[in-house]
This record gives sequence, structure tokens and C-alpha cells, in this order.
Amino acid sequence: MADPSSYRPKPGQIPDSPGVYKFRDEHGRVIYVGKAKSLRPRLSSYFQDIANLHQRTRTMVTTAASVEWTVVGTEVEALQLEYSWIKEFDPRFNVKYRDDKSYPSLAVTMGEEFPRVQVMRGPKKKGVRYFGPYAHAWAIRETVDLMLRVFPVRTCSAGVFKRSAQIGRPCLLGYIGKCAAPCVGRVTPDEHRELAEEFCDFMAGRTGTYLRRLEQQMREAASEMEYEKAARLRDDIEALKRALEKNAVVFTDATDADLIAVAEDELEAAVQIFHVRAGRVRGQRGWVTDKVEAVDTAGLVEHALQQLYGEEKGEGVPKEVLVPAMPQTAEALTQWLGERRGSQVSLRIPQRGDKKDLMVTVQRNAQQALALHKTKRASDLTTRSRALEEISVALELETAPLRIECFDISHLQGDDVVASMVVFEDGLARKSEYRRFQIKSFEGQDDVRSMHEVISRRFRRYLAEKQRTGEWDASAAGGEVAAEGGAATAEAAPEAAGGPIDPETGRPRKFAYPPQLVVVDGGQPQVAAAQRALRELGIEDVAVCGLAKRLEEVWLPDDDDPVILPRTSEGLYLLQRIRDEAHRFAISYQRTKRSKSMKAGALDAVPGLGETRRQALLKHFGSVKRLRAATVEQICEVPGIGRRTAETVAAALQGAAPAVPAVNTTTGEIIEDE
Repeated sequence: MADPSSYRPKPGQIPDSPGVYKFRDEHGRVIYVGKAKSLRPRLSSYFQDIANLHQRTRTMVTTAASVEWTVVGTEVEALQLEYSWIKEFDPRFNVKYRDDKSYPSLAVTMGEEFPRVQVMRGPKKKGVRYFGPYAHAWAIRETVDLMLRVFPVRTCSAGVFKRSAQIGRPCLLGYIGKCAAPCVGRVTPDEHRELAEEFCDFMAGRTGTYLRRLEQQMREAASEMEYEKAARLRDDIEALKRALEKNAVVFTDATDADLIAVAEDELEAAVQIFHVRAGRVRGQRGWVTDKVEAVDTAGLVEHALQQLYGEEKGEGVPKEVLVPAMPQTAEALTQWLGERRGSQVSLRIPQRGDKKDLMVTVQRNAQQALALHKTKRASDLTTRSRALEEISVALELETAPLRIECFDISHLQGDDVVASMVVFEDGLARKSEYRRFQIKSFEGQDDVRSMHEVISRRFRRYLAEKQRTGEWDASAAGGEVAAEGGAATAEAAPEAAGGPIDPETGRPRKFAYPPQLVVVDGGQPQVAAAQRALRELGIEDVAVCGLAKRLEEVWLPDDDDPVILPRTSEGLYLLQRIRDEAHRFAISYQRTKRSKSMKAGALDAVPGLGETRRQALLKHFGSVKRLRAATVEQICEVPGIGRRTAETVAAALQGAAPAVPAVNTTTGEIIEDE
């Protein structure tokens, strides 16, 4: 735990101007990003008596080891820079809203030649019009099914579309009238695009004109005694009305607005957003966050606006945003939202009427979401904390292992040997920190030697990263640090290299942070190999244990007997989860390597053809099938392949009797003719 006074800026050093600041921990990792209208009073507030700070603010300033800031010209610039830094560094102490579910949207791919209607999740793509988000994907499909009767737009995938075009027959939807079948030329690209545009106009709220037009056509058909056409138009109108009924009418006018409500307690807050378009509720979203400092409702609203509209542009930002409390930077936020929309945006608190009544409904949803989240979250937090505490007690660690790394070895009968490293922080998987290794130093099935190699490589990289900042004395490990792929002496690594944070990308280096606990998949031999690797590197502050699969025993270095955790232990369950995740990650990598090597299997029997030239042939032709169909002259075009080798390859793949090549008895390679 650091003393905030140890890195407190000197009096008068902090400028009295708008800016954005970053707190970093002892490894250089950004742990908090904030902005201020005036940096001096804002930063000074963090260095008061820590007893007066909010509980989580206190944790943040004692975890940090340095603070830095960037001066900007206006509050809007500070807002933009803060958002980009939070997105880039993902600081652990910042307010981060977590979606309580993945919300689907109705999307129309207007960027394609034949636009397609489909359900989409995730980040928005260019050239796609979105409607929603909706609470459930089935709600979108029901709406689309009703509307396809009137707007028969393509909904099939690219593969189905291409297949129908090849065979000259549309899919089932084309036969039943729910697709205009552009795949077989029933409509032109322009006609189909017009259908898609009408679909989008209707979904955007311009419904009255279209319904009145259909009703007029129905009356005209009836007056001309075209009763079948009139009945079809009547059914179309009913289908569209049923589709509209799925979105509740909340305002009589064509209001475009987002309503945001917040429910909070001392530690957590829930945010609910209702998306209203053309007076109808088109979608709903919900987020939950842990409070990092004593942030009020206005501050939570500000963070919600940043996250909600940070990636939006154009119509994604509504004309009006209704909030429960006005942020202190309301003027800057309004200007920022207007820039993203391209026109003026109103940010205000509803005072009366229908909008205030709907805000009450949104607030009620936020309160229910917070209550439900706390029920789930309390159990989750308690379980993880208990698991880490049980591991700490069982292994006699000084503190709970907040970062655990697990290693596993995978191979197929000694071939394609690989290793995996998975990382769990605070009991949760941190997949961005996962790493995988190829074992190249020796051949054969030897998990113990493989484990020693992978632990050595991982921690040599860690020591090399420490050496970059001059934090490690090279004499502690014999005066030399061997990084993966080569050796480097203490004098060879300059301090200006940037330390744990890459100066070019601003992101942590791959192996910059050490774990408190290393878990290996295996028993006493694997644990001993891992411990030996750490001792050889002079590392004494990382604990090691192993989890044997047969009896789920926990092995410690230098102990003849295992540690037996109860089968109902949360600590054992967490270790099993980590071990199984490492095994899964290693197996998936080993299978990937094996599938790649199998592509070159037909070339293995070619005498004198090494791995480098096999890969060159596959890279040039793309597959063994294409290589088999190639002529000798075409094979000769590959760099490094002479005519004699090309003839040998062609003969081997095409089944002819190959000419006996001249092979170098020392290297095993084919001797080419001059």
C-alpha cells in the first residue's frame, strides 16, 4: 500500500486550467482517469487526509504510485480526451457501466447491393441502419415477420442468397411472398433498394402516410370490384398495425428522445435508458456500475452519456435527452452531443406532463434492476472472496492471490508440443492477458521439461521488462537476463525502453506484471520443475502450487504430502476452474497447430523437402490440391524451389514414378542441377 504523499505534486506544480489526469500504479498501469474544469483543486482533493476520502477513492490513491495530467483548452476537449483514454486504458477504478445483457437491434444493411434485414448485436457498422435496441431477439423477429408481408425485403444470409442465384430458384420465403427474390431477378437492385428504404421509413416512425396510402388503395380496389386485391391490402394494413402495437405509444407527437434514470446506493448504481422514437418506445437498455468515489447522481449521468453516445453519430443521438439530474458540465455535454448528432441537442430534466410520467416509469425500472443485480452480485462477490481467502490459508500465503496464472502442456504423442498461460484476477478470467507458447528446445514427450521451459520463458520476459526501467539488479540472477528468443545483459537494455507500458501503444507489455500465485497442471514433478525455474531466475516472491487431476490434490514445492481441500471448498472449485481453462486454451492451440501441419502431410514423403520449402509451396499455391494440379514450370516459380525439386514434388503428388534425386547426405536436401 503506497502513501499518497510519496507522489503528491509539489505546491504550484499543478496548473489552474482544464485538463485530464491519470493515476498509475507501481507497474505503470493506468488505474484511474478523470477530468476537471480546473486541475489544481481537483487533484489537490485526492491528497487530503485519506480518512476523509470515500472508501474506494482511498483504495485508489493508496494503490497508485504516480499521477500525471494533460492540459487542454476547453471542457469539451477534456470530455473527449477523458472518454478516449478510458476506452484505451480500461482503468480498473473508473466508473464502467456493465450491460446486464447483450441487446439486439433490428439492422438493415443499406451498404450492400441487395440490403438485408437481420438481427444484429455488438458495435455498429458503417452502412447499416439500426432500429432499437430491443429487449429480446424474438421481438424483432416477430416484428419483421409481420412487416415482410408488406415490405418483402431480403432476410437470407450471403450463402443462401448465392446458392439460390446459382440454382435459379428462390428460398421458401420467395415462394410464399415474404421476399421479393432479387436472387433470381424478380426485382431489380433499384426496386429492391426502394423496398428497403420504405421499410426503414416505416420503422423510423413515418407510418401515418404509408397506412393512409394503403387504405386509399384498398378502397379503390373495392370500388373497382377487385376484392382479392382489397382483401390482401386489408391484411397488409392489419399486419402493420400489429407490428406498431408491439411498441407502446407514450407521446402523441413525433418525439425523438432518450430518457435516462439512475438508482443508486453507497457502493453501486443502476442506469436505465428508454429509447423513444416517433413517440413510441423502440428499445430499452440497462447498465450497472460500482462506484469508485463519492460520485453523485449528476456525475453518474455524465458517465452514462459518455458511454451511451461515445460511439454514436448522426441519428444515433436523439434530438432530446431527458435526465434525472443535470451534470455540472451540462453546457460542454450539450455541445459535445450536438457535434456528434450534427445538429442541436436538448439536455434537460422533465418537469411536468407525459415526459415526467414516463421518467417515473424509467426510474422504477432502474430501482428494480439495482435490486436484482445486488441479489446476484452479493452472492458472486462473497463466493469469490471466500475462494481466494481459502486458497490463501491453505497455501499459507501472506495475502490473498489477486492475480493467479495457470500453465498447462499439451501435445499429441510428443508432437506439436505447446503450452498455455491463463490469468485470473480477483477470481475472474482476464482473457486479454492469456498467452500461448511453442515448445522448441527439445523433442519428445516430457511434460516436466516442458513445464520448466515455459515457466522460465515467461519469467525471463518479466525480468527483462523490469530491467527496462532499471528496477531489477542484474546481479540478483547471475548478471544476465535471457529474454525469449535470445540473451540480453543488464547493460544491453536501455532504461528509456518504457518499462511495463509500451511507449508506442500506451498499453501494458505482454509479460510486465507478476502473479502472486502460479498454478501448474500436474503433481509433484511439475511443481518441482516450476519452482526450480523460478529459483534459477532469482524469483522468491511468487508462490507455486500444482493441481493433480486424479484426486484433485494440491501440491506444494518441497512437500512430500499434498494439501487436501474439501470437495465443497470454494477455493478448490476456483483452482479447478482455472486449471480447466488452462487445459482448454492449450488444447485449442494444439489442435490449431495440428490442423496446420496436416495440410502439409502429403508433402512429408517428398525426400529432401524441408519444413521451410513445404511452407513456401503451401503459401504460394494455397493448398495441396492446387499444388497437385500445378505443372513443373509453375512449381519452379516458388522462391527456393529448383527444377529437380519441382519434378520430385510433382511426381510425388501426381502419382508418377519420381526421378531419384541427388540428396546431400549431411543436410538431407535435394542437390539442384546447375
